[in-house]
Amino acid sequence: MKVVVVGGGASGMIAAITSAKQGNETILVEKTSSLGNKIKITGKGRCNVTFDGDIEDFKENIKHNNKFMYSSYMNFSNKDVVEYFNSQGVETKLERGGRIFPVSDKAQDIVDALVNDMKANNVKVMLNTELKDLIIKDETCVGIKTQKEEIYADKVIIATGGKSYPSTGSDGKALDILEKNGITITKLLPGLVPLRSEDKICKELQGLTLKNVSLKIIDSGKTIYDSFGEMLFAHFGLTGPIVLSSSSILNRVEDIDNKLKEHKITASIDLKPALDIDTLDKRIQRDFQKYTNKEFKNALDDLLPQKLIPVIISRSGIDESKKVHQITKEERENLVKSIKNLEINITGFLGYDVAIITCGGVDVKQINPKTMETKSIKNLFIVGEALDVDALTGGFNLQIAFSTGVAAGNNY
Repeated sequence: MKVVVVGGGASGMIAAITSAKQGNETILVEKTSSLGNKIKITGKGRCNVTFDGDIEDFKENIKHNNKFMYSSYMNFSNKDVVEYFNSQGVETKLERGGRIFPVSDKAQDIVDALVNDMKANNVKVMLNTELKDLIIKDETCVGIKTQKEEIYADKVIIATGGKSYPSTGSDGKALDILEKNGITITKLLPGLVPLRSEDKICKELQGLTLKNVSLKIIDSGKTIYDSFGEMLFAHFGLTGPIVLSSSSILNRVEDIDNKLKEHKITASIDLKPALDIDTLDKRIQRDFQKYTNKEFKNALDDLLPQKLIPVIISRSGIDESKKVHQITKEERENLVKSIKNLEINITGFLGYDVAIITCGGVDVKQINPKTMETKSIKNLFIVGEALDVDALTGGFNLQIAFSTGVAAGNNY
C-alpha cells in the first residue's frame, strides 16, 4: 500500500513511521525546508513531550472533545510515548506538574529521533512541497496535488496543524482545502495564548515572574477558570503556563469579544494562596512588629518581590510613608485583600503568531475516532492539531498528536 502523509510535525512524522513499519511505501510531504519546526519551539525549546498520569488526567486536561480521544489514546498512551522515545535513545525525565521532558532539555533530540526513525524505515521525505488540493474520485481520496506534481496513493493522512505559529508552516491553508472538499471546519481561535490588558501595572511589573500563585478568570462575577502555578507580567498583559491555559477556556466564552470590550472579564491573582486571610494577617502582623518604626514602603520586603511592593501599596490605599506602627486594623485588612485578590482587567488575546495551539479545526463528528479516517471521504485521514481537539499545557497536546498519528498510520 502507498501512503502519503502531508505535514512534517509530530503527528505527521509518527504517522509516517507507523505506516512504514507496517510495510507500506510511505511518503511524507512538508511545505517548509525542515521537519519538526513546531516541536523545536515547544516548552521553550525543551519539548514537554507528554505527561505523567492516567486517562482521567488526559481527559480532564482536554477541554474540547475529550471523549473522541479515548480509542487512539488507549492504543498509544503517554507510557507508549515515553517507551518509544527511550527506544530511540532519548531518555526522559519527570518534572513538576507531571510534565515529561527529554533529559537533555533539547527539543531537537525529539525531532532527531523521529527523523532518524523515518530514515530507518525508508520513509521518503519531500521538503518544500506544498499541498494544493486533494484528488478525490467517487468519494474516495486517491492522492494529492502539490505545486510540483500529482501524487497518487491508497491512503492520504493530513497532519498539517492549525493556524498557530504560521512561521513554522501551519498557516491554516490545508484546512481551507479540506473545507473546499466538503469537510466541516469549526470556528478557529488562537489557543494557549497570552492575555492582553491595558492596566498600567502590567507594564510596571513587566518581566516579573510569579511562582506558586493562584489565578482566577472571572466572567461577569462568575469564576470560569481557577488554577495554581506560574505566570508572568509582560508589557502587553499576562502570560506564563496558568495564563496560557486560561485562554483556551476564555476564548470559548459566549459573546467573548463584547465582554472584553465592556471590561467584564477580570483576572484575580492570589499572591499567597497557601495562606488563608487570618493566617496572612498574622504573618503581616509579625512583619509589622519587626519593622514597627519603619515606613510602610520598607516593611514588605520579607513578604513580596521588590517589584510588586509599590503596586500592592497603591492597591491597599495606605500611604507609603506612614510609619508601620500607625497602620490601622482596617488598613491592614485592605492590605490582605490586595495580596489575596490582585485584580487585572483583561481586554483581549494575542494572535496566532504566538499561540501554542489552534482551538477548532476539523469537526470530529466526521472522523472515525479509532482510525482517524473521514466518514465522508474514504482513504482520507486527519490527525493532530488539524482536528477540533485541544488541551491545556503540560504535554497533552503533543500526546494528542502522537495518539492520533499512530491511529492513522496503522493498517486496518
